[in-house]
Amino acid sequence: MTPNWMMCIQTQGKLCRSVWKGLVLGILLTTFLILLYSYAAPPLSFSNTIGSSSFQCHPPSLPESPLPESNSTTKYELHCLPRHNLMFLKTHKTGSSTIINILFRYGEKHQLQFAFPRGRNDFDYPRYFQRWKVEGYQPGLCYNIICNHMRYRHSEVNLLIPPDTMFVTVLRDPALLFESSFQYFAHVVPLTWKLPGDGSEQKMDTFLQNPMDYYDSSGFNAHYLHNLLTFDLGYDNEMILKDPRVSNLLKELDSRFHLVMLLEYFDESLLLLRDLMCWNMDDILYFKLNARKDLSGSRLSLELYQLAQEWNAIDTLIYRHFNATFWRKIEKYGMERMRKDVLELKRRNKELKQECIAGGGPVDASKIQESGLQPWQPFGHRFIQGYNLRKNISTKYKQLCRNMLTPEIQYMSKLGADLWLTQLWGNIRALFNF
Repeated sequence: MTPNWMMCIQTQGKLCRSVWKGLVLGILLTTFLILLYSYAAPPLSFSNTIGSSSFQCHPPSLPESPLPESNSTTKYELHCLPRHNLMFLKTHKTGSSTIINILFRYGEKHQLQFAFPRGRNDFDYPRYFQRWKVEGYQPGLCYNIICNHMRYRHSEVNLLIPPDTMFVTVLRDPALLFESSFQYFAHVVPLTWKLPGDGSEQKMDTFLQNPMDYYDSSGFNAHYLHNLLTFDLGYDNEMILKDPRVSNLLKELDSRFHLVMLLEYFDESLLLLRDLMCWNMDDILYFKLNARKDLSGSRLSLELYQLAQEWNAIDTLIYRHFNATFWRKIEKYGMERMRKDVLELKRRNKELKQECIAGGGPVDASKIQESGLQPWQPFGHRFIQGYNLRKNISTKYKQLCRNMLTPEIQYMSKLGADLWLTQLWGNIRALFNF
């Protein structure tokens, strides 16, 4: 009697060969991933030696004088000491890439220590943050600034920073955030692939009319399409408004964050950040980074805007809560002082734009002349714009201009981050042109 495996070879040879090829490829891929993980995983260490990239945690805080009563910006800057310790929770599609360029420049200028991710430009997002994912982590080490993408976990973050650290994040109108996130991430969210419609805008309209017909919370990358702010802040983005955890969520956020910035009031937010950190106007100058081409504003109708808010109900609740606290901070800052300082910030940014940027504005990725100024593009697209430096920039502004126009990944490399995994993925994408 012919053995079964012989029958397989004789009657289904091609099928068997395909199965074996699949098994071999699977084994090779698994081996590669194991090696990759072994490279990325932290070594076990029981040493208390302080590395050169950080310092002993919980050092004594610098003495700081109380905030002055005067609304004069000049007098204010003479009556407080600059703060150097900052935890910035970088949320998605909220202008945060522009903010971390400010933080990179400030940290580099003052030789501060950043907690960078191991091998990549995020802390293994969308998984929860764990402190061992910090490059060079050892128990007891401390850092001045944490600012890369993560899914926030307060108990883990709190072990890496001094006690006088300021906690800051940024929010965006949830309906507009949903629109931007859908446009940007749709290609990597498989549940959008089956949506009827030509292009992401039609697919988004279809989705918002009946989201539960298409949404699957367990789907790959599904979190990008439902209460994304809530998810980034470390909470369950599938909660409903009646959930008793919601009220506790707002209390926790209020107690944790010293400042919650709003994208819709970006200049005012930066001035509140300056006020909180006792920085000066030079420290918060900026150019808009990581912006999409032809971003002329929202295309949501009033109906779709309301549907997007309802679908992202927890995000909407959080945003409205911190919108109220934001304006209370503005009142405390001084409305007239804020008005004057916003005008001054805009004036300074405009001057630098004329000094630094060739052509006066952003250009398509294909027209960027230096690879060091080329922004990271989303999977399958090249719609993120960047800049070219002007020729003959004055010596005074040459380095500042370059720093202000340098995208996140290149700036991290400049600051010493090891981005081998991000760079490997970038090379693979370039090889296969996707």
